[in-house]
Amino acid sequence: MTTSSILSQRMPRVDALTGLRWYAAFFVFGYHMLVFAPLPGPVTSFLHQGFFGVTFFFVLSGFVLTWSASDRVSQSTFYWRRFARVWPASIVALVFAIPVFYSFSPDPADTWVKPVSVGILALSIVLLQGWSLNPTILFSGNPAAWTLTCEAFFYALHPYISKILNPLKVRGSLIFVGSIVVVMFGYRLLAATFPDSLFSAVPFPAVRATEFAIGMGVAWAFRRGWRPRVPVTVGMGSIVLALGAIVLIPHYGPGSKAAWFVSSFANELVTVACALSILAIASASIAGRPSLLAAKVHVRLGEWSYAFYLVHATFIYIALDVFGLQPASWRNLAWYALLLAAGLAGAAALHHFVEKPVEKRLRAWKDSRDLRLVANS
Repeated sequence: MTTSSILSQRMPRVDALTGLRWYAAFFVFGYHMLVFAPLPGPVTSFLHQGFFGVTFFFVLSGFVLTWSASDRVSQSTFYWRRFARVWPASIVALVFAIPVFYSFSPDPADTWVKPVSVGILALSIVLLQGWSLNPTILFSGNPAAWTLTCEAFFYALHPYISKILNPLKVRGSLIFVGSIVVVMFGYRLLAATFPDSLFSAVPFPAVRATEFAIGMGVAWAFRRGWRPRVPVTVGMGSIVLALGAIVLIPHYGPGSKAAWFVSSFANELVTVACALSILAIASASIAGRPSLLAAKVHVRLGEWSYAFYLVHATFIYIALDVFGLQPASWRNLAWYALLLAAGLAGAAALHHFVEKPVEKRLRAWKDSRDLRLVANS
């Protein structure tokens, strides 16, 4: 089968992966809740790993964009659709976040509140803040939105990485994935070995592009007909195993080589586990096997996950400002439920009144413009 015939095919939607997006977003929510309402015991150690939900998003993004790629979509249209998908909701969330995270006072009372800087906020508007490692800039505007800088960079790279992948068959695609994994671990080894070198100063979008590329390579192998027989329990279990190792080995074997390894290569281990879980779930879904993750409630939550990701931290910091840091207690689960409900309500509103309708209008405008250009050519 030629590349053209592959890219002309309309690939089936994998709803189970949409459902899984919600749990990645919920994991990030649990991580951010620790600044306001920590839980007692080892649960907190597990929730401290919640930022790895972002790693899952990056791998999944590469997979989904490559799985759904079509030769009927021009490069300019691809870029416009990505802009329409991401930017409008991010701007509304930014406007909502600024009063919570910024003050006109030169010395704000709360440690998370920053003095207003028009120049720095402007970087957030154009999604460039993530190219800085300075926390004031990196977490500027809506603090969670630094990941959108990474996504914007990945979108820019996608057509060019696709040109590398498109001629490859299954074997070549898997070699591509293996090569990126080697590069990913190799870079981390250099950064861990030489912590004060330029290796540790590479901005996040460039470093995290390997996660996106791995997702792309796995998706292209699927489009070439690869159907690995990896049980979903193994795929999901690999994430649990990776997170368990990251938490438990340094705790029970501090100073050991194993502790150094899992601490130094934590993100790389989770990346591989995320790729394994995605390929297991995608393989099962394409084979027609049912999944609870494909249930309507999970799919709906997955569709809201981007909006939820954008607004949840703002609600948490509002609660922190009003009620102050809560002592570690299981009673804080009530706060988790309350702020989860608030975040979901905000996410639903953002999704249904901004994200989807504005995306639809922007896409329609571009499609109409392209048709006029074709008609006039």
